[in-house]
Amino acid sequence: MKVLITGGGFIGCALARELITAGHTVRILDVQGPTAATGLLDAIRDGVADWRQGDVGRCEDVQAALDGCSHVVHLAALLTPACQAEPLRGAQVNLIGTLNVFEAARRASVPHVVYASSAGVYGPHSAAYPEPATLYGTWKLAGEGIARAYLADHGITSVGLRPFVVYGAGRESGLSSGPSLACRAAARDQPYDIPFSGRAGLVHVDDVVHAFAAALLPRRAGAFVFDLPGVVVAIEDVAAEIARQVPGARIGVKGPPLTIAPDIAPPDFDAVLGPLPTTTLAAGIAATLATSLP
Repeated sequence: MKVLITGGGFIGCALARELITAGHTVRILDVQGPTAATGLLDAIRDGVADWRQGDVGRCEDVQAALDGCSHVVHLAALLTPACQAEPLRGAQVNLIGTLNVFEAARRASVPHVVYASSAGVYGPHSAAYPEPATLYGTWKLAGEGIARAYLADHGITSVGLRPFVVYGAGRESGLSSGPSLACRAAARDQPYDIPFSGRAGLVHVDDVVHAFAAALLPRRAGAFVFDLPGVVVAIEDVAAEIARQVPGARIGVKGPPLTIAPDIAPPDFDAVLGPLPTTTLAAGIAATLATSLP
């Protein structure tokens, strides 16, 4: 496969590295250029990855990046704080950007799209019926509707995934980056307060990457959407687990809960994606700590 990945951030680069290891080639589309932090400079030099600087909010940029690719994973997005601060730009990236990806796939005869939705489609009151409380969640839910429309109108199949709090070494942006930043602080003997409380689903980045990779070659055709809640825990228990693994860690919890109902049911995706792993909190924290040292 040659896979276009929109968004060269935390998940996008982790997925690119996984696909390259599996023998595929990748192309990244991002508004920024590549840096050493992506872990892809050697792959770009060796020709198994290339990086296109462009804006997913511009249809012509997406079409040019998709040229020559057989598959696409759409991850590019502005996260909740950025959408709140710049609603018009958020809509251009998160809503029009998703529409641009599906339209580019139609024009390029790419028959299947994989895309990131979010647990943010759920509001604070229900973990079963989407009722987002943020602009970010609203546009992610609209993206799922775009996917269903392109199946009905053009026969383009899709798999959307709704991760909850994605964590792992290298996650640095977004409100829900708190658990990752807490691990980094503990590994460096620095104090840190996770900026939200309550209960949330923590899903390790490796599990997210495996799910997106599996979604590229689904076992059934349709316009599917799957929750990825990971392990639902109290954020205080996350801080406690970090302290258990790093005695003396100065990790606190401050701030209100996320505006997402926490009790999202485990996904039933075996028939479409096959069995996928779920990393335990202890194992995920250990892996994040191990790779968070300077």
